[in-house]
Amino acid sequence: MIELHSTPTPNGQKVMIMLEECGLEWTHVDVSIRLGQQFTPEFLKLSPNNKIPAIIDKDGPGGGDYTMMESGAILIYLAHKTGKFLPEDERARFECLQWLMFQMGHIGPMFGQAHHFNNYAKEKIPYAMDRYNNEQARLYAVLENRLGASEWIGCGDYSIADMANYPWVKGWENYGVDEAAHPNFMRWIGAMEARGAVQRNNEMAVEIRERMAKDAEGKQEINMFDTKENKDMLAKATGG
Repeated sequence: MIELHSTPTPNGQKVMIMLEECGLEWTHVDVSIRLGQQFTPEFLKLSPNNKIPAIIDKDGPGGGDYTMMESGAILIYLAHKTGKFLPEDERARFECLQWLMFQMGHIGPMFGQAHHFNNYAKEKIPYAMDRYNNEQARLYAVLENRLGASEWIGCGDYSIADMANYPWVKGWENYGVDEAAHPNFMRWIGAMEARGAVQRNNEMAVEIRERMAKDAEGKQEINMFDTKENKDMLAKATGG
């Protein structure tokens, strides 16, 4: 049994897709980042960086509980655990890992910043919006070029690189992506969304969000975008 302590953000959904693809027994433990549950002592034992997702593998290496944070590392761990979705061939394996790191170092941070400045910033700052929207468009072009050279993002086969990128880029319709200019990307999106595990993830993400929203009714939310407040909450939680 694997416990996924998370919220169905793109990073949370990466792991949900992998767990479904591998057929592992797992359960979702809701962690509301809007309520500040990522700063509880219990969660910080799993993820000292107070970020979701984190897992507890009840049958970890050597037996017993094993905890992990960082979504990309969790994907690699689950691939090793199951022997799935990370190629054995050395060249293909490193190709896959490169594109996993591409998601972690570029797609995630840049798409996250674009989303923040477009939708959550208290004031609309043209420079910031242009900076991240243009970078987001560039990254879609990188994926388009990659998928013109490879059937899947990481290598010739479906892999953790595809699972990592998909939750971040599946909202392409909201980001001004021109279908005609991105035929390779559109082919890949179609192939991803034909997979049963991806379909189940998308359904579960809606269900979990609804459950968490209901649970949060009447409760005090934190300003999760206030980095100073986040710093102070971590210090308070850890006695720093």
